[in-house]
Amino acid sequence: MASVVGLVLFGAVLVVHTLFAAVLTRFFRLRLKTQWGYVIYSFAIIPVVLLVTTLVFFGVFPIGAGLNLGGTALLGAAIGLPLALGFTIDTLYVPPPEEIDLPDRTR
Repeated sequence: MASVVGLVLFGAVLVVHTLFAAVLTRFFRLRLKTQWGYVIYSFAIIPVVLLVTTLVFFGVFPIGAGLNLGGTALLGAAIGLPLALGFTIDTLYVPPPEEIDLPDRTR
């Protein structure tokens, strides 16, 4: 049976993973000047980062021990869902880098 603490910690991991995915997507959008480059990098590199943090959170720290999730369900919930949410948040709800005016620092 899942404990309340286990569910809260699992939710916290999902929030942290979503934050990682959104920040990394934004980083790639700012650094890469191509139209599809940030999409390719986001879907190639962010799952690796989320996999490493999943192994740390659920392997080293027994966060999801009582949840009885299988391997596929755990990877789908801890990597797939935050990747989709983070990418969507940054792509749809944050203004594109081209629309943000920065001050001129040529002194």
